Amino acid sequence: MLIEFSISNFRSFREKQTFSMVAAPRLRKRENVFKPVVKGEKLPDLLKVAAIYGPNASGKSNLIKALQIVSTVVMRQPAAQPSPLPVSPFRFDPDLLNQPSRIELHFIHVEMRYVFELALTQDRIVEERLIMFPMGKQSLLYERKHEENGDTYVFGKLLEGGSDLHEVWKKSTGPNVLFISQAVANSSEELTQLRQPFSWLQGGMLVLTGKMEEWADISQRIAEKNTMFAEKISSFLQDIDVPVSNMRFEIADSPLNNSIGLLRNAQKETVKTSLKTIFIHKTVLGEAEFDFQEESEGTKNLVGFWFPWMLYNKSNQFSKENLTLVIDEFDSSLHPDIVATLIAKHLAFDSSAQLIFTTHDTHLMDTKLLRRDQFWLTERDANGATQLRSIHDFEGREGEDLEKRYYEGRYRALPIIRRS
Repeated sequence: MLIEFSISNFRSFREKQTFSMVAAPRLRKRENVFKPVVKGEKLPDLLKVAAIYGPNASGKSNLIKALQIVSTVVMRQPAAQPSPLPVSPFRFDPDLLNQPSRIELHFIHVEMRYVFELALTQDRIVEERLIMFPMGKQSLLYERKHEENGDTYVFGKLLEGGSDLHEVWKKSTGPNVLFISQAVANSSEELTQLRQPFSWLQGGMLVLTGKMEEWADISQRIAEKNTMFAEKISSFLQDIDVPVSNMRFEIADSPLNNSIGLLRNAQKETVKTSLKTIFIHKTVLGEAEFDFQEESEGTKNLVGFWFPWMLYNKSNQFSKENLTLVIDEFDSSLHPDIVATLIAKHLAFDSSAQLIFTTHDTHLMDTKLLRRDQFWLTERDANGATQLRSIHDFEGREGEDLEKRYYEGRYRALPIIRRS
């Protein structure tokens, strides 16, 4: 689960900005928080949900892209002609153009707290550091720094494997590959000290950006393989007032790339079947069939959203992973009441799964679902840099009308529109 995340010198982020899921004390709606379980530590409550608002081009999507960097980089393998690493510096400051982007992740996995720090350019990993907190005491596992004569390493006293294996890990780590990735790839399953935080960095945050076509494709293929999942998708849609009573499929073979590779455990290319999905709609007049392509964009997005929603829903076998689901433009093609219903369902789950999303839907501020500390704002300063803060950072009382005060400019983060 995510505690907090910091980013600097990345796209619109200039100086260090920190996004936190730590709950503010003494606020109501205790169902909106959970107590993290960590061996030997008593940590503050963490938030189940956070919503990020701000004008267009204020940095909301850049924050989501930043959250996705580590999971992208951690999957990289050595290559003869590697592609650039997925970072870009803040362009308005010439002093930062040749400096690395910096990321700092605080997270919990398997009842252990970690801090992972990363500095990287498009060409190479500049710094990499992993710290763990056994029984609440800080312990460095490893530190890697790039210097003029090459990479230097410092290994903590608690790092398992021994010096000979550490040397193997160092030698197998290329300039644009993470040390932790190579260490895990070149060690036995009995060595879990790096494998456990690696598994969270690899898949602990599931980031959804853009339209949901690929996820909708996955949802349909899962439903075609197992009718139980077709029923679950139909039930999911019915719960939010989409009148789909069932699904069926017409199949034609077609060699395509395996989009199921979006699932972390699928790595091969294969021949998959090309499906035509038929949704059966039911009204008081009877039933009618509609091809998936005839459905609204909102319904298509919901079909795609079902699979990641199912992954981190407390009622399924994946729930122990405590996934953090991150969505850019959660309200895309969705009615505000549907978004509010999905958030309410998530808050009702007895789990430590987290939901983070960007939105322009200020209706959520008026639903009384979320607390002041669950609303985050982005805005550009005079230098074009993103400033990130919580509504809780502003003066105000817990029960105030957040939507009204937001549009009054009390929290800033509104577009400045010239009137002609």
